[in-house]
Amino acid sequence: MAFSIDTKVKDLRKSEAASDIIAQYSPGFKTDPQMKLVGALTFRKLCSFPQAGLSAEQLAEIDEKLKALG
Repeated sequence: MAFSIDTKVKDLRKSEAASDIIAQYSPGFKTDPQMKLVGALTFRKLCSFPQAGLSAEQLAEIDEKLKALG
């Protein structure tokens, strides 16, 4: 499966490699039980909420790293 910031959160969480990348920028991604509540959202949509606390530059870096997974 190809990953990007347009992948659903639930699918990103199923991949250890993708989860590790996102956890570098958002440590609670792998451990916060509330992440299950937003599983149907794409990561891009999740990051559109101010609580995500990620800049556009960080989001672009995450997207690049996710796409590099293949």
